[in-house]
Amino acid sequence: MKRVIVATAFLAASALSAYAQTPTPSPEAETPAVATPDTTNPTAPVEGANSFTEEQARARLQENGYTSVTGLKLDDKGIWQASATKDGKPVTVALDYQGNIVAN
Repeated sequence: MKRVIVATAFLAASALSAYAQTPTPSPEAETPAVATPDTTNPTAPVEGANSFTEEQARARLQENGYTSVTGLKLDDKGIWQASATKDGKPVTVALDYQGNIVAN
């Protein structure tokens, strides 16, 4: 009797673990962890855990033509916010964890 119970429990656990696996998303559904110069996320800035340090965030903004970056702060949504200048005009910029930069 114990063998039947153990065998049944083993089969049930095997079936549940196979059922719990999630499918791999299609390449079309994937969003890159970091934006490249050729790609941006149209829904940027994307909320999420941001691993950019303040120095890295400032450098990324400057590499993209923003100068006089001031007030750089990481908000509660994981987005770096700052005031800056681009092409001689003052802007507010946001940098998300993917590296997307959005200027207002």
